[in-house]
Amino acid sequence: MTRTVKMMIDGRWHGDVPDTAELRARRAAQAGRFRNRVAADGASGFAAEAGRYHLYVSYACPWAHRTILYRRLKGLEDVVGMSVLHPRWGGPEGWTFGDTELSTPDHAGGRRFLHEVYAAAAPNYTGKVTVPVLWDTRTGTIVNNQSGDIIRMLDEAFDGVGGDASLSFRPTGLRAAIDTLNAWLLPDLCEGVYAAGFAETQQAYEAATQRVFTAMDRLESLLGDGRPYLLGERVTEPDWHLFCTTVRFEIAYYGALRCNLKSLDAYPNLLAHRARLLAHPGVAETVRLDHVRRHYYDVLGELNREIVPLGPPSAALRVTLPEGLR
Repeated sequence: MTRTVKMMIDGRWHGDVPDTAELRARRAAQAGRFRNRVAADGASGFAAEAGRYHLYVSYACPWAHRTILYRRLKGLEDVVGMSVLHPRWGGPEGWTFGDTELSTPDHAGGRRFLHEVYAAAAPNYTGKVTVPVLWDTRTGTIVNNQSGDIIRMLDEAFDGVGGDASLSFRPTGLRAAIDTLNAWLLPDLCEGVYAAGFAETQQAYEAATQRVFTAMDRLESLLGDGRPYLLGERVTEPDWHLFCTTVRFEIAYYGALRCNLKSLDAYPNLLAHRARLLAHPGVAETVRLDHVRRHYYDVLGELNREIVPLGPPSAALRVTLPEGLR
């Protein structure tokens, strides 16, 4: 069965289109379409200015959550605006604005749907419509829609216009270590839960799931020598990557995406790490589990229901089986 996707094709929104090889190739060709950067000195063409930029986010999405966190932690609420999409994504229009308990209007442009933001920035755009989005209200375009880029801009570029310059999650002396850790943390765990959940075959699912839990085992060990954070005594970028995954693990990944080889209870160091970060001032306010729950039990796409989960382990079910039946 050919999967269907929500995407824009030549600037027109399609809420349900077969995901053909041709469309996948066209998406790949425009994967870097929105990769500009805000710079403190303006050399990029996008100068850091208070009130100029706006974030479009969802509390449900871990990638968008990273940008919400950095905006809060760096004290940028009055510098960079923010609008929140409704966590229900499965409707025909995809990400939707609204004045509801779970969303806000589009404070920057008054649009109804996120695909209208993409169309305004690139009338001929072919690709998926994703969060987060960093929007430039002055030029009326998307600066960037990659969370990894956006959090580094929030971390560094706005210090001269209101950001907390005393706080950096990517300090110069740790950048090599951060990049080395990110090189396996992001693909194996943070992206791996989606590779498992949306796998098309049993073999692909099992391979992705094994990578997820191998990464979690590795992180558990890394935190097992008494260090409070992944690179020692200081919170850095990989800690927030990990946090945005573990804070969703029980609600979203263990059940909805079938990453249930082990429960998070099997990882006491990861649980302690999550609790430690959650205790940082302002962090709890960025966690909206009601949004997460609503999103991951929406229609997210065609999951292959023939795939048999590897778990949960019998201990998680509180069932004791004879040795030969485990």
